[in-house]
This record gives sequence, C-alpha cells and structure tokens, in this order.
Amino acid sequence: MSLPVVSPPFDAAADTPTVAGILLAAGTSHRYGDRNKLLATHDGDSLVRRAARTLLAAPVDPVIVVVGHEADRVADALAGLDVEFARNDAYATGQASSVREGVRAVPDRADAAVVALGDMPFVAPATVALLVDAYAAGAGDALAAAHDGRRGNPVCFDRRFFDALGDVTGDVGGRSILLDHGTLVDTGDAGVRRDVDEPSDL
Repeated sequence: MSLPVVSPPFDAAADTPTVAGILLAAGTSHRYGDRNKLLATHDGDSLVRRAARTLLAAPVDPVIVVVGHEADRVADALAGLDVEFARNDAYATGQASSVREGVRAVPDRADAAVVALGDMPFVAPATVALLVDAYAAGAGDALAAAHDGRRGNPVCFDRRFFDALGDVTGDVGGRSILLDHGTLVDTGDAGVRRDVDEPSDL
C-alpha cells in the first residue's frame, strides 16, 4: 500500500504540541546470537544508549525507555541519562506489547508520541525533530520517517491512536495504523532504514 509523502520545510505551528519519546528496548535480540544486540557498541557507545541520546537531543519530553529482556543490564547501559523506564514483562510476545507499555507511560499532557527502536542507532536527532515539526504543522496524525520514499522508523502517533496501539498484538507495533492513516515524512536520513539485526550490520 502506498502512502502519501510530505517533505520539509513545514509551516511553523501556532501552538507547539507536547510530544513524548518512547524507545523500545525490551526485545530478545534472537537474530543477533547469544548477545543482547542493544548492548553491542558502536563508536564507543552501546546501541541503546546511542538511540536514547538521539531522542534526548530532539524536542520530545519525557523520553520513556521500555525494557524487558535483560532489563537491568539495559537500564544500566543508560545510566546518567535523563530517561524514564517502563517495564514490559510480556516482551517475548512481540513488539506490540512494548508499544502498549510505552503509550501507557506517556503523561496526559502529551499530545503525541514518537516511537523509536533501540536497535536503530543511526537515526539523526534532526530526523526526530522533523517528525515533530511535521506533526505540529498538521501534516498528519500518524507519521513515519522515510528515506527515498520507503517507510522507516521512528514514527509519530497522535494521542487519538493510543487506545488502538494498546490493542495491537504480536510483532507488528503500529504498522496497521500507519497503513490505514499514515503519511511518510521525507527525511533524507538513511538511518531511518538501517537497523541492526546481526553483528555484520555494524
């Protein structure tokens, strides 16, 4: 299914929305081998710490990290960062359970949430800011970062989708909502399509 594509620049919004950041970091990394890929390092930092710092450098607040598999080790890798934690004890059931715990932890004051993945450390902070700008400008209520017209991550969901995100199951996250309501934001950032599944991806 093709989705509409919008490109910057975006008109400045009269009212600045409050957007939370959710980082999904609860998975088992089963394709990575025996190690937890989120704790693998690149340029001196763990992947999950790089991903968290991307959100912290963007206009999202708070930043909520959903942990599950090896939760304590992942939390330790984020020591000293201004993040909050949400625990997903059902992480083995798939990504949807982490999305559900993440949106539950978003404060009532937030109008929307950017959902990012802990195994995508190459996304630029400016890309997250671009998603927020697109949302603020009214480009859509379900926005996905894209590169060369291809959908990637992170994604931004208006609060009106939070209940629906809490009802999804399995390993699809908010994909069905994006397919029905989504708009792609052309970011020019190849990092939105680059995740780490195997050691060779680094």
